[in-house]
Amino acid sequence: MVPTGDYDSFANAYSAENESNLFNAYYERPEMLRLAGDVRGRRILDAGCGSGPLSAELRARGAVVTGFDVSAAMVGLARQRLGEDADLRVADLGAPLPFADAEFDDVVASLVLHYLEDWSGPLAELRRVLKPGGRLIISVIHPTVYAIAYPKADYFALTKYSEDYVMDGRTVWLTYWHRPLHAIADAFAAAGFRITTISEPPPSPDTPAELLPPDMNSGSFICFLFFVLESAQDPSCRS
Repeated sequence: MVPTGDYDSFANAYSAENESNLFNAYYERPEMLRLAGDVRGRRILDAGCGSGPLSAELRARGAVVTGFDVSAAMVGLARQRLGEDADLRVADLGAPLPFADAEFDDVVASLVLHYLEDWSGPLAELRRVLKPGGRLIISVIHPTVYAIAYPKADYFALTKYSEDYVMDGRTVWLTYWHRPLHAIADAFAAAGFRITTISEPPPSPDTPAELLPPDMNSGSFICFLFFVLESAQDPSCRS
């Protein structure tokens, strides 16, 4: 068994799993890219970049990408993918970030925030490094997933929970923080962001049929929840 949250110890297995699976390769990344739209020439920060698959796609579409992750092993894999000259850092989203104010046009935070108990500091930092009017594009575990998986739990409580996965023949544990939808929206507003888009997408049209759940009649399933947020022009504005 691998210790909870020790990404350095299973970075290679985690990265390999995410390259071609349903939830990352054919669901989450395609939707993040769709929401980002035309990124040519835009300076984008990939917060919690992992091994860099989203950074690579954004760069291929013309963005100028900077990435960071708390796991040095993940940043090493991202550097292998993106090249030695890539702007990649080891940094913790729960601490002050090593970037200037208003440095980026967009920030993408792909499946990152649900690992954090406190969102106020991280959201404040992401807003600080965004230009006024800049976008924060986020994906998180859909809060109703917790209610479905743990029907006896209190949906409305901020709750820490861990789940085990088998990667490369080893059991690894990932720890998450569930928060209800209203708490998510309240955190965004308190940090000075305005929600412009909420998305609950179907998988990508090119998803191999063998990866889809056999009982998927509607073409969609509840998995992740996506937001596009806009940084308020006026720092005193809250919406």
